[in-house]
Order: sequence, then C-alpha cells, then structure tokens
Amino acid sequence: MKRFAAVRAADLHGLSRLGTEATLGLVDLVEAVHLRVASPPGFTRAEDRSRGLTGLVYRSIRGVTRLAGGSVEGLLALLSRDLQLPADAAPQPEREALLAALNGVLGDRLAASANPLALSMAMRQQGRPWRGGAPAEAGPRLLLLIHGLCMNDLQWQRGGHDHGQALAAALGYTPVYVHYNSGLPIGANGLALARLLEDRLRGWPQPLQRFAILGHSMGGLVARSAIHQAGQLGLTWPQRLDDLVCLGTPHLGAPLERAGHGVDLLLGATPYAAPFARLGKLRSAGITDLRHGQLLSLVPGGVDRFARRTPPPVHVPLPLGPRSHALAGTLALADGVGTALLGDGLVPLNSALGQHADPQRSLAFAPERQWVGAGIGHLALLSHAAVFERLRQILA
Repeated sequence: MKRFAAVRAADLHGLSRLGTEATLGLVDLVEAVHLRVASPPGFTRAEDRSRGLTGLVYRSIRGVTRLAGGSVEGLLALLSRDLQLPADAAPQPEREALLAALNGVLGDRLAASANPLALSMAMRQQGRPWRGGAPAEAGPRLLLLIHGLCMNDLQWQRGGHDHGQALAAALGYTPVYVHYNSGLPIGANGLALARLLEDRLRGWPQPLQRFAILGHSMGGLVARSAIHQAGQLGLTWPQRLDDLVCLGTPHLGAPLERAGHGVDLLLGATPYAAPFARLGKLRSAGITDLRHGQLLSLVPGGVDRFARRTPPPVHVPLPLGPRSHALAGTLALADGVGTALLGDGLVPLNSALGQHADPQRSLAFAPERQWVGAGIGHLALLSHAAVFERLRQILA
C-alpha cells in the first residue's frame, strides 16, 4: 500500500467525476491501477482482480453501481489515506505516467469539466515547472523537447538514455521539456505553446546562439501548430528558431490508431499506464487530431470535443524560417515492399516524411533533412543510438 503514494488523493477524487460516463469500467480501471502500483517493480499480474477484503470492496461497489447507478467516490474515500503525497514532493514517474495516460485518452473531457486531473501546459526540467525568468543553468543554446500522445516529459528518459540530457552533455544545449494535456486538440496545445514560448523567451538571460525544437510523435505536430499560429498572431519567437526536428511525427496521420492499436502501444509503454488501454475505444480530441494529422482547431476558440465527424485536415506547410527535419523509423530491417506501410509500428513511413500522393498536400522536407532508421520502432526512437547520432549531427 505504500506504493500508492505515487498518486495524490485529490487525483483519484478527480477520477471519480468521470463515473457518469462509465462507472463500472472506471471501477475496473481503478482496481487494475491499484494492483499495478501496489505490486513490486517488475512484477506482472496475470489478472486485474483483487482478493480478500480489498476484492470484497471492489465487488460491493460494482454491485451498488449496477443496482443504483452509484459512483466510485466511496471507493476513493476508502483509499485516500494511502494515496497522500506532500505538495512539495518530487515528481514520481508512476503518478506522472498515470496522469499522462488518462489525459491522453480523456484529457478534453477533463479540461471541459475543470477536473483536477486535467494537466496544464508547463515547461519543466527534471519534472519541475519552469515558472518564470530563466531555467537553471540557462545557456546560449536552447533545446525544447515536446513529448507525444499519452506520454509526459519524464518519459524522454528511456532505457537509461534521454536525448535532451545527452545533447546537453555533447553540445552544450539547455534542455527544457514541455508538459501538456495530449488529449486536447492539437491546435489548442499549439496555441498555448505559442503564447507560452513568447512569454518565456523574454526572460532568457543571454542572446540565443541556437534554438531548436525536438518533437516526438504528436509533439512534432504541436510544434508545427505553435509555429504556424505564432506567425498568425505576430509573435516574434519563431524568428529565433533555427531547427525543427520531427521524430516519428505522423504529419499525414497515423492510420493504425484508427484500430486502437496505437493507443494500446503508447499506454503499454509503462505498466502503470497499461490499465488505461481498456479505455482505448474512447477518443479524445487529441487522438482524433493525431490520426488525421490535424494541426488547427476546427472552430474559433477551440473544438467540439465530443464531435464524432472530423473534416479533412487543413494543410499547413512547413515553416519558412527554421530548418525542418523529418526523422523516421521502420520496423523493416531493409528496404522492401512493406517498408512504407509498416513504418515504425504506429506511424507509416510516408506520413513521418510528409510524402503524400497529392503534391499539394506533401511537406517539403529537403532530401538531406530526411532520415530513416531501419529496425527502429516508434518508442525506440526515444533511445536508439543511431537516432541520437543523427540528432547530434543536426544540432552540432
């Protein structure tokens, strides 16, 4: 039970407010998370059902829910004592993964209902927000890293490697990580990032010699959206941007997501987030935008978060100022017939390179700024040595 400290009591109370949609499903979800977090690291359970007194509590709640339409609030009250976490506690990867996964699947609904579980966009270092002024050890080279769907800024650390920290050591960059609600429309996150960057770069303590953005998966779309909307608003920070690097970004959409496999892949990246895969049939605005490569909100001031029909994406060309790079992976070990379709397991190769059958919808990545890594899956792009070497060459 001590492992429950990874989740705040207030978080779970916020989770209970989702019970109006699918209370029984959420009871199953909470129980699965309960077991995952309470289990020793590396231990995998064959089932997501509790035994003994704890199991009786969950079964009772299911029974009450079926009979009277109750919620999980009572369950969360029972657990809250074990879920306390001091406000000044260091960020914990388990809790961060849980919140990121939930926001990726239901983040638009959480934000619309002002649920306390909804994440707000922030720039962070080592999981702590950079609230104003300049971040610690701000240097003349800035690297902004933007995570993908259902992920968070701490998950740039994978397999003992973090591209941001490695580039800091090799090339002297100051890595700053964007943390955001990936269930919101990509256009909404792009607009928030555009405004946040304009504010934050005013406080940079010295002239920037080099400014680069690295976006993984959805993060590349959020970056492109931010640059485009910043131009429309007359913001100045895009004029300082030297390089935009898109890593496994579905510029033309991610077809595998339409079958739900992509969400399961991302949620399965951590055992603490894996239970949320059962909510994969729910589609946040962010997921819908990702599968279509939609960069802009569809209605003024936001998007209809509950709309089921999505019009064709608005074509947004690559920005004219920075050098734009497309780095992609393919599970195929060599060029072959299925290479383009297979892609990295989530993003088809043509989508990652912005190559559309209609030239007017293609993205003009220069040939020398395109790179494909053979035998590299979507999440492996975050830690593969060949990917880092390519990043080092680009940003040197």
